[in-house]
Amino acid sequence: FCLTGTMGLTRNLSAAEIVGQLLVANSLLREGERVSHIVFMGMGEPLANYAALVQSLRILTDAKLGLGYSPRRVTVSTVGLVSGIGKLGREDLKVNLAISLHAASDEVRSRLMPVSRAWNLEALMRAVRAYPLAARQHVFFEYVMLDGVNDAPEEAQRLVRLLRGVRAKVNLIPFNDWEGSTFRRPPLARILAFQSILLEAGVTTTVRWSKG
Repeated sequence: FCLTGTMGLTRNLSAAEIVGQLLVANSLLREGERVSHIVFMGMGEPLANYAALVQSLRILTDAKLGLGYSPRRVTVSTVGLVSGIGKLGREDLKVNLAISLHAASDEVRSRLMPVSRAWNLEALMRAVRAYPLAARQHVFFEYVMLDGVNDAPEEAQRLVRLLRGVRAKVNLIPFNDWEGSTFRRPPLARILAFQSILLEAGVTTTVRWSKG
């Protein structure tokens, strides 16, 4: 459902290229300013480029030899590579973890995300619960809302049950329509109703409105 996925994979970025993006971004800001938060996500799967990911994270967060970013300002997002989540947790990097979830059942998720064929939701949530969190730190769950696919009240209730016992923050992302896609954005009322069910259950939930 993601437009960038239609581009296909050419190659992985090196750690130097990853850090270089941030250095260029910082150079474009006014003197004394720099990028405040860093997220590994969007185009590609960070945990599939594990060595370069970890090397770049150490450079970004090292206070003496690196750029000195607080790990609390750095987030690694994954579609759910369970083995990678476990390895990342053992690195003691203390960065935030975000999961591209998009469904609360294996049936729906397997339609949207091929990774579900290797690791189901039970395995994914087991890895998430084992990920080390600092005090007041949460796991972020990204949930793209697709009209008639994953936006029903029953799906919201299923999501509440899935996240029970997890320090979670949910980010609902109404689908950003693109030409050729078979998916559509749900009506506003359904988006807000979905959010309300999560909020009433005590799950911190925001909606990421499109800026494009």
